Amino acid sequence: PHRSGQGSSAIIGRFSMRFAGMLVALCLSACQAQDHRVRAEDYDAFWLWAGVTPQPVLDRAKTIYVLEGEIRGEGKPYLVRLRPGTPSVEHARVWIVYRVETINWGDDILPKIREDIARWKAAGNRVVGVQIDFDAATKGLKDYASFLAKVRAALPENMQLGITGLLDWSAQGDSADLNRLAAIVDEVVLQTYQGRHTIEGYENYIGSLKRLKLPYRIGLVQYGKWKAPDHLARDPEFKGYVVFLLNPD
Repeated sequence: PHRSGQGSSAIIGRFSMRFAGMLVALCLSACQAQDHRVRAEDYDAFWLWAGVTPQPVLDRAKTIYVLEGEIRGEGKPYLVRLRPGTPSVEHARVWIVYRVETINWGDDILPKIREDIARWKAAGNRVVGVQIDFDAATKGLKDYASFLAKVRAALPENMQLGITGLLDWSAQGDSADLNRLAAIVDEVVLQTYQGRHTIEGYENYIGSLKRLKLPYRIGLVQYGKWKAPDHLARDPEFKGYVVFLLNPD
């Protein structure tokens, strides 16, 4: 027959301690995972895409990359402006961003970009540069550099030119092609994410960033995973982070 007493109390006690230990382990694991999530409040540079609601962190931002429009179409590319009005940002440096589907531009696009720069400046924005957001294939960097040289030549004096880049540029890109980019652009922001999620295995690419001989930033996605390697802060070409803001789920 079942006998209650000291033996069963000991069993219950051991079970309780084991259960409590499991809870502590789970809590520590969850806390560590949370620590490696990208909190926008910890950064001061952000992308603001069309359709994303501005967040309070933008009020104290030092740099904001604002999507103005997209260059679409293959046969006859055209500029589509995505903002109903001109932003007015007085407290931060502003980059005007263009999402690009093709680099085979006609003669009418660059004049429109110059118009945008003048309009944004007239609205009180401290426009420091234009960023081209184009997913150039690693093997196509030579042609991309030639395209960017034309964009650079068309920009107003003292206007910087920046680009977004893919992580595998640093690991697989030809050194000569990367050097061509370095002679043309002022910075590259390397994206560690696709869509709303961090790219798995991003750590494998970070060690190759020392091959980049041009100023670069790391692009992070809000709420995504990120743990910076120790050597990154010691790289003289590393200029900080840019967080891609998301609407809450």
